[in-house]
Amino acid sequence: GSSSIVYGFWIYDRCDAGPPLGGPAFLLCSPWAFSLGPAMNHGSCLCGDIAWTVDGEFTMLVNCHCSICRKVHGSGYGAFVASSAEGFRWVSGVESIHTYQSSENGQRPFCPRCGSGVAVVMEKLAYMPAGNLSGDITRSLDSHIFVAHKACWFDVFDDAPQFDEFPPNYPGIPVDSEARSPATEDAVGGSCSCGTVQYEFDGPADRMVHCHCEDCRKSRSAPFSTNVFVSRDRFRWIAGTENAVHFEDSTSIHLPVSFCCVCSSPLPVHLDGSSYVILPAGAIDQDPGIRPQAHIRVASKASWDEITDDLPQFDGDQID
Repeated sequence: GSSSIVYGFWIYDRCDAGPPLGGPAFLLCSPWAFSLGPAMNHGSCLCGDIAWTVDGEFTMLVNCHCSICRKVHGSGYGAFVASSAEGFRWVSGVESIHTYQSSENGQRPFCPRCGSGVAVVMEKLAYMPAGNLSGDITRSLDSHIFVAHKACWFDVFDDAPQFDEFPPNYPGIPVDSEARSPATEDAVGGSCSCGTVQYEFDGPADRMVHCHCEDCRKSRSAPFSTNVFVSRDRFRWIAGTENAVHFEDSTSIHLPVSFCCVCSSPLPVHLDGSSYVILPAGAIDQDPGIRPQAHIRVASKASWDEITDDLPQFDGDQID
């Protein structure tokens, strides 16, 4: 089967919603007490070209499961925080930010060198992907939104409120796109958010893991990355490889990064000497025929990221 592409949210210029009721849609549009005390935090893209600081408490932490968030982050969901714009400061790179117009009302800013999502600042609010922050987030998860459109391979186990789409009474309108089918019948297809880059593999996939290292958090702008491993001889590029940007800093990251230059969605990579292609699970358009098997690099996970499932956990890469 094919999956629908459903847009959750990124930013809206203005709206008339009331006070926050457990979801970012309300918080994006509502002025209320932003700072509960000093709590400096630092954020940046993977390559470090774009950086910022946040002074003050976060007023929102929400997970969005819409298919655009999944594709742009390459993971099961995107996690976002908000803070007062008064406490937000750009440190470097703001002039280099690229923006992807994901819908009529949605924009996604990113670094053109490494593909990481970055912050956006509105009149009273600064809004950013949580995975790009280096410090702690003391706020508990407010909610999951667009759960009706979550990945078939991801289950929600925590107790945070869940909304099938926007929280109640929010005036936002979801944007539906046509389902994407693989080029080859019975294959499993994958694509970036804008649809320029397409690929497929003969399923099922060989392995699926959640990686919690800092590199994955910053490159995917998510709490963790979810990667699918497929034998190289069963993987095929279909279109758009000329739009792939490759970033690799051998002094720091352990996995090369490839992303679409138009929409910043992460793309499959092949490691030299490996018989596998590593695919971003969130970008896969059909059921990959496998479910997550483990959490790896848990020793370096974000302090605020709580693992609530019962999958095996490993401090490093090795899965027993």
